Amino acid sequence: MPQTKHQLQELLEGAGITPRRQWGQHFLIDLNLMRLLVDKAELKGTETVLEVGCGSGSLTELLAERAGVVVAVEIDAKLADIARVQLHPYKNVALFCADVLARKSAIEPKVLAAVKEAQERLRGGFFLIANLPYQVAAPLVLNLIMGQMVPEAMHITVQAEVAQRMAAKPGTKAYGLLSIMLQATGQVSWLRRIKPTSFWPVPNVYSAMISWRRSEEKWEKIGDIDRLKETADMLLQHRRKQIQSCLAKSLSRDNIACLLAGLGINGNIRAETLAPEKFVELAKARHQ
Repeated sequence: MPQTKHQLQELLEGAGITPRRQWGQHFLIDLNLMRLLVDKAELKGTETVLEVGCGSGSLTELLAERAGVVVAVEIDAKLADIARVQLHPYKNVALFCADVLARKSAIEPKVLAAVKEAQERLRGGFFLIANLPYQVAAPLVLNLIMGQMVPEAMHITVQAEVAQRMAAKPGTKAYGLLSIMLQATGQVSWLRRIKPTSFWPVPNVYSAMISWRRSEEKWEKIGDIDRLKETADMLLQHRRKQIQSCLAKSLSRDNIACLLAGLGINGNIRAETLAPEKFVELAKARHQ
């Protein structure tokens, strides 16, 4: 069974450790929220689940009861030792003590290898389900979308500010690269806002539970995901500039006018007002 706050505190005290804020160690202690996160995935027993920041293994237990394999990652060696003891009865859990973002620009190869092996063996879906440490949430999600193994879905708790960026609409302050990449490739659903007291230690910010489901139809339209990210990065780098000005470094004025007219885009607007599907169209048109 998942651990209560009291049980979690006893485990950590027994190991002589305290939560480390620099690693975003705020443990989800609301058991109902844990179950909601797992229920949302509708696991059938053949899936490979990646859990990042497994802590002492509380959420991992719930996942192991429903998934085919759980690949759990914990950066803190002492916490990973606790999790190994707690998860010993579950033979379908592969636990790694590692920084999931190797070199901060790519997912740790041994973690990806474990996910790939399990998915090929089980022939089921690949999911990210986790109470993500705050500092890795956005880069991890982007790395997964940009990688060779894209999850079927992600069901995660993140800092509310990050969740707002994921679900932001064009023209809003939170709208940016994360919004575009997630919404251009799938469907983002805001599940609920989570109060700080649902975690221990209590963070200074609200969190949120959010889901993303991959859309095959949207992926077919993209064609080249790297091209989409490069275009979005280029246009958002100068948020106050008009789109036609952002494109001036790589295209002639006549080509810009023709390109934007063909896509029905007003060159005088700013890129932050473009819908994700327009970024997709513009990325493809720039390289034709």
